[in-house]
Amino acid sequence: MSTETANKDLLRGGQFLVKETKSEDIFTPEDFNEEQIMMRDSVKEFVEREIWPHKEEFEKKNYKLTEEVMRKAGELGFLGVAVPEEYDGLGMGFVSTMLVCDYISGATGSVATAFGAHTGIGTMPITLYGTEEQKKKYVPKLATGEWFGAYCLTEPDAGSDANSGKTKAVLSDDGKYYSISGQKMWISNAGFADVFIVFARIEDDKNITGFIVENDKENGISFGEEEKKLGIHSSSTRQVFFNETKVPVENMLSERGNGFKIAMNALNIGRIKLAAASLDAQRRVTDLATKYANDRVQFKTPIAKFGAIKSKLAEMATSAYVGEAASYRAAKNIEDRINIRLEDGASHSEAELKGVEEYAIECSILKVACSEDVQNCSDEGIQVYGGMGFSADTPMESAWRDARIARIYEGTNEINRMLSVGMLVKKAMKGHVDLLGPAKSVADELTGIPSMEKPDYSELFAEEKEMVAKLKKVFLMVAGSAVQKFGPDLEEHQQLLLAAADILIEIYMAESGILRAEKNAKRLGEDAQKEQIAMAKLYLYHAVDIVNTKAKEGIGSFAEGDEQRMMLMGLKRFTKYTNMPNVVELRNTIAEKLTSENKYCF
Repeated sequence: MSTETANKDLLRGGQFLVKETKSEDIFTPEDFNEEQIMMRDSVKEFVEREIWPHKEEFEKKNYKLTEEVMRKAGELGFLGVAVPEEYDGLGMGFVSTMLVCDYISGATGSVATAFGAHTGIGTMPITLYGTEEQKKKYVPKLATGEWFGAYCLTEPDAGSDANSGKTKAVLSDDGKYYSISGQKMWISNAGFADVFIVFARIEDDKNITGFIVENDKENGISFGEEEKKLGIHSSSTRQVFFNETKVPVENMLSERGNGFKIAMNALNIGRIKLAAASLDAQRRVTDLATKYANDRVQFKTPIAKFGAIKSKLAEMATSAYVGEAASYRAAKNIEDRINIRLEDGASHSEAELKGVEEYAIECSILKVACSEDVQNCSDEGIQVYGGMGFSADTPMESAWRDARIARIYEGTNEINRMLSVGMLVKKAMKGHVDLLGPAKSVADELTGIPSMEKPDYSELFAEEKEMVAKLKKVFLMVAGSAVQKFGPDLEEHQQLLLAAADILIEIYMAESGILRAEKNAKRLGEDAQKEQIAMAKLYLYHAVDIVNTKAKEGIGSFAEGDEQRMMLMGLKRFTKYTNMPNVVELRNTIAEKLTSENKYCF
């Protein structure tokens, strides 16, 4: 790690809300180094050779094809990018692992799911929590694709409430093994997995415990039929039944009662990786929609020339661009935090766990934003194709179906919204993020006289960055008042939390888009980045509207009389542009670049 990283005052998770971030301090996809570019290109070549040509087969529930593709991905090292070299992995940094997850996931949700389940929740818990003996025994086989992994957490009565599972683990009289009995459902890769991470409860423990269980049908393991699903048709998804399945005591993962912690930390990593897995699908859909719009002629004109289509293409590209900006910004923060801990003498496992845990708020934000953006993008892709988009003979229909699961995976978006705000409030209570000071400053500002001084917006993004700063004040105003009013009971006010979360999400995403465009404009010139600048401004315009709507909803739910009037006046002040952007012109600028290049070109 560079001295620059070690010395940099790295923002803690959630601090983006109360501290200014400079564009030179963030990482963008334009900062990929030579090794990362080579890895990205290798993955893209693999996808174009092994996955995309077989798109139709993946829609026919060809589970064997998914297994074959995964085997080939293992042979090329893609399954081991996050695994340390001593366990036959590539030992690459967090940004590189994000990059592989991003580019391997865009062609079909079936491979995206198999890859994510295997490398993330199938392999990672052993890599991060396993004993040295467990790692040596299992991780090399998983890293190379010799074996495949699956993760057995969800049960019929334990979904979002993951710690309520009823699967039991009973210690044998001789103390040599546990007998596991119970039912798990929605298990990705179940049809071809060699090893399962299984969560079960010992006696009446408060928390569940994790176990490494080898797949052996002679050992009380059986399966339901393949689930009939809306999308991800060639992703093997089955129920798994354990009937007194004997598991040696040395196969307990971590320690007794630590399963819930393992599950939650695995989900943190899974959330940011799911955001990455949503990115290339957006690029690909935007690519296809652009090409179709250029080729499709109506009224003697390519439909790409019509304003209604330009609007759609511009919005699709904008969500992809901002999603990339935010995802790689957070990934590099995590990587830097991991490296700092490694330099301080932490083990790989401890460094990675703590590095990701630090940015759990950002992981939840990204999971929500990118999963919803990929759904919207594919929906608009269908609309660009018109009637053909509804046909299974074109790729938009399957893209839309595959995208739908992303809002449910790794904790539903509703759970993640509430988590993001809840975790931020807890960080504030622990003193890790100073929310109280800035919130009090905003409260004081509401009673003060607004400045009448005319601001200088001559510098690129000066007004936009001021708008982001004002949106942060909106969050502090709403959340600060809510915490003051409800205290620890805030978590019971779910609709208020959801509204606050949407404000938080829009702030992080809009700021990330602006910082990416600003950084690249500084090094490449504003003319070379005019479309990217337009995307950053367009995203912010929508963010301001969303923040305004959600803040009114929140304020109306807990404030009355003079307090409500004062907060609504503050909201009006904090969401007012001095110079309203020309949204139609921004969209046209973006769309014309897309259609002239005939692809997503950012």
